[in-house]
Amino acid sequence: MSSAMATPASPEPKRYRGAVIGAGGIARQSHLPALRGALGARVEVVAVVDSAANVPPVDGIPLLPHRDRLRDLAPVDFIDICTPTASHLELTVWGLEQGYHVVCEKPVALTRAEAGRIAAAARASGRVVMPCHQYRYNPVWVRVKEWLAAGAIGPWHLAEFSVYRVAADPGREAGGDGTPWRGTSAAGRGGVLLDHGTHLVYQLLDIAGLPSAVGAWTGRLRHTGYEVEDTASLRFEYSGGARLVTMFFTWAARTRENRIRFVGEGGSIEWAGGELRLERAGRVERHDFSAELEKTAYHRWFACLFEAFVAALDRADAIAATGPFVEDIRRVAGVVEDAYAAARTGRTVAIPGGV
Repeated sequence: MSSAMATPASPEPKRYRGAVIGAGGIARQSHLPALRGALGARVEVVAVVDSAANVPPVDGIPLLPHRDRLRDLAPVDFIDICTPTASHLELTVWGLEQGYHVVCEKPVALTRAEAGRIAAAARASGRVVMPCHQYRYNPVWVRVKEWLAAGAIGPWHLAEFSVYRVAADPGREAGGDGTPWRGTSAAGRGGVLLDHGTHLVYQLLDIAGLPSAVGAWTGRLRHTGYEVEDTASLRFEYSGGARLVTMFFTWAARTRENRIRFVGEGGSIEWAGGELRLERAGRVERHDFSAELEKTAYHRWFACLFEAFVAALDRADAIAATGPFVEDIRRVAGVVEDAYAAARTGRTVAIPGGV
């Protein structure tokens, strides 16, 4: 007669203590709901740090006026940076030097040199640094990637990405004139190309690798009070001329809209509004994603991103876990840097390592 052997109880998964830096809209609408939702069993938000005056409280979480106060709450495992772009590099390097793991809103770096500083700090500290590239978890994009990987439209040769907005997202005003911080060079460091282009660049790299060259135009069509571009047009080339990708972003539109189109030998994929369509063999397959694409649902994308972040923290070899993330930051920063150079010079710019 035999009996089942007792097995030791599985160890409790580690619970990570983190602080959110910046108490603006993206933190309140997306980051905090994601961190405190399904991830609540693995993550504890111990503080929000914001030095601005009259910051509203954040649902009972301690609000600190300065990042140095985090040492009073030790141990803190990670920081989540939700501040304007101009502060991302300095805060990321500071966090790594303090021994914190870091997750940072995009763009983390704007040039290869900045990405190199972050990589060096991550290696020295042995900590993970992860960019907020949450559009990878957009349900429309997930389906598009599945179709492309499965060869649903055969080899594709043309892709078009378009983003239409009526203005820069307001966030907190940069000054008394009401200009959004994204419209200023001091806080935003760049305009619509940087703000929206960053997302589409990493999406493109995920499916096609680095382009061989980029041509670009940037300008202000409507928002002349902005210090940065409100419209940008990009053209990415691949070696041999077998594939072309165009991107268009504007803060000068009349309505909010996103469009993606892939054209292949056997059909096409198109996303317009909330509808995703697959055309092949004379038939059209339609999917309604309008509910999943409402801003109120964005926190679900962030939840997937933070799950990946926690999984990286669970790994014992933190430096190895850092590698893919710092390479992601470097590649995206390099493409953005080259796109701005192309717009500035009016010439097509070769992208090192492009295919």
